[in-house]
Amino acid sequence: MVDQKINYQKKLDKIISEISEKNITPTLLLHSCCAPCSSYVLTYLAEYFKITVFYYNPNIYPESEYNYRVNEVKRLIEELPVKNKISFVEGEYDPNLFFETVKGLENEEEGKERCFKCYELRIKEAAEIAKSDGFDYYTTTLSISPHKNAEKLNEIGERYADEKTKHLPSDFKKKNGFKESVRLSEKYNLYRQNYCGCVFSKRNLPVTE
Repeated sequence: MVDQKINYQKKLDKIISEISEKNITPTLLLHSCCAPCSSYVLTYLAEYFKITVFYYNPNIYPESEYNYRVNEVKRLIEELPVKNKISFVEGEYDPNLFFETVKGLENEEEGKERCFKCYELRIKEAAEIAKSDGFDYYTTTLSISPHKNAEKLNEIGERYADEKTKHLPSDFKKKNGFKESVRLSEKYNLYRQNYCGCVFSKRNLPVTE
């Protein structure tokens, strides 16, 4: 069972303090879910890490939405003034893999087991890429959302770490991270989607007619 009392922001603060004292710039593979969530995380972490953004989100529906979101991430990276240059890698867009991953959980409540499976699908892929390419750390932007379970995200992240490639603990909504992401989204005129991404979250949108 996950310890609900773990302060992941304090754990991140400690790591940042240590690398700052050593005057080093570790490499970080950062899984990005979308441009708005990435905005604050990139401005924050690019001060301390050499970041490669990994856009891997086979859950997003429909494909036109996926394309729009990935292009917004690319635009954000180009426009952000950061200390350390940010690179970009796009993973494979295979919605069938997402549907296979959450099979049997289609009617689950939003934010529960189906979402946890989706977290794991994306974080596991990020971890595998990070390890194969020799990154020092990997993590995801997902914890910036007030709707995402930071404890579960960190639990999954730690599961796939090893001695050479570590999981970077995070709860990016802390320190007003979410509010800052909203401000940056407005500043850079970022597209802020009104659903998480998958067809199941889209179907739960309120009827506006």
